[in-house]
Amino acid sequence: MDLSTLQSPLDYLILRTLSWGALHGFGIARWLEETTNATLVVEDGTLYPALHRSERRKLLRAEWRKTENGRRAKYYRLTAAGEKALRAQAQSWDELVRVLAQVARAAGT
Repeated sequence: MDLSTLQSPLDYLILRTLSWGALHGFGIARWLEETTNATLVVEDGTLYPALHRSERRKLLRAEWRKTENGRRAKYYRLTAAGEKALRAQAQSWDELVRVLAQVARAAGT
């Protein structure tokens, strides 16, 4: 397994989250927190640079829209390149998780 081909875990989690549809930054952070039972909390200072990085890489497209509360927010959605990257990364991350679990079991933890 070549670890150099993996994106950052946060980049992958953002792509996975947006595979369900467009969300604004707060919505992405909230979805990740709810999905992981508050095990994973993504701070703004970590989330927004990752979103902007993925946007520059053309994996995401953003547009300003009104939220359910009537506020303006930047909504992100996957591009075709983002969907392709997600498919490629999903296999790699699944394999890494399997290997990490294997190592943890072998180490007796």
